[in-house]
Amino acid sequence: MRIAQVSPLWESVPPKLYGGTERIVSYITEELVAMGHDVTLFASGDSETTAKLEAICPQALRLNTGIFNRDAPLIMQQERALGVSGNFDIVHSHLDFLGFPVARRNAVPMVTTLHGRLDLPELEPIFREFSEMPLVSISASQRRPLPWANWAGTIHHGLPRNLYSFHPKSEGYLAFLGRISPEKRPDQAIEIAKRAGIPLKMAAKVDPADRVYYEAAVEPLLNHPLIEFVGEISDAEKNDFVGNAMALVCPYDWPEPFGLVLIEALACGTPVLAYRRGSIPEIIDHGSTGFVCETVDEMVEAVGQVPLLERRRCRAAFDERFTADRMARDYVALYERILEGVAVQAAAHKANGGGRHV
Repeated sequence: MRIAQVSPLWESVPPKLYGGTERIVSYITEELVAMGHDVTLFASGDSETTAKLEAICPQALRLNTGIFNRDAPLIMQQERALGVSGNFDIVHSHLDFLGFPVARRNAVPMVTTLHGRLDLPELEPIFREFSEMPLVSISASQRRPLPWANWAGTIHHGLPRNLYSFHPKSEGYLAFLGRISPEKRPDQAIEIAKRAGIPLKMAAKVDPADRVYYEAAVEPLLNHPLIEFVGEISDAEKNDFVGNAMALVCPYDWPEPFGLVLIEALACGTPVLAYRRGSIPEIIDHGSTGFVCETVDEMVEAVGQVPLLERRRCRAAFDERFTADRMARDYVALYERILEGVAVQAAAHKANGGGRHV
């Protein structure tokens, strides 16, 4: 199958540091190539892949600190990936709705995986306008704000099976991993650790948009003997950072579409403590691979129950449900269903005289 993978340009594929969507694009791409498919990746020039790389810009946009127009590469990408007919059997876009106008005018089938939250009011009109576009959700909860959309399937994320190693024992600290932002509630992670009397290590980046929040709401809380702020770490550093933790604390206060960090923890054998938000109950089995809580009090209480959980069960859940090869197989099955539907429509159109009126 000739497949185009179209990645956001903000980070390279895979990203050098933080970047969930681009990591998933990389995992899908590499698995598809390993399966024997002819894959072309449209991404930034500093990406690394075994597929054919169509470099849209020399480097990821986040790394370009000079004065330049960020919209220009995005427009070029859409034209080169979505505006050319005949080169691919199917185009898999990870640009959310940005590719819809060009794809609507192209005969090549396109499917779009949505990686973000969908409960924002300004999104409904755009998805109604392009209601014919096949969409993939990354969790069942993600699609709830738009139940009427053209959902082609739900495919949970997956990681390479050997990316993280199983850690049978912890070093007795809690971990917070991701980015500092209001919806991730790092302040509550700190409160939980203090109340439980357990050290907390925080590996997180601070985006410019969240700098004011960090300085006002988080930085003043870091001056405590139990709290250690590590900063942004690479994928390679995550293995021991997460794997050596007694639990990963995810007090997210927003409808989390998936939460890649959750399955990173499971791959390491580390239980997860999280609120019942968005996809969390789909990924974490309460009382088995972690605890799904409602309040700070429940989370503090759950910290004391973590030693009762079997870390090997966390790794087993990852192996059973959240590997990259499973994810790629699900996407191939989805591509085949879409192409079969297109073929059926074409045959019906031909049988009806190609739409000619007599």
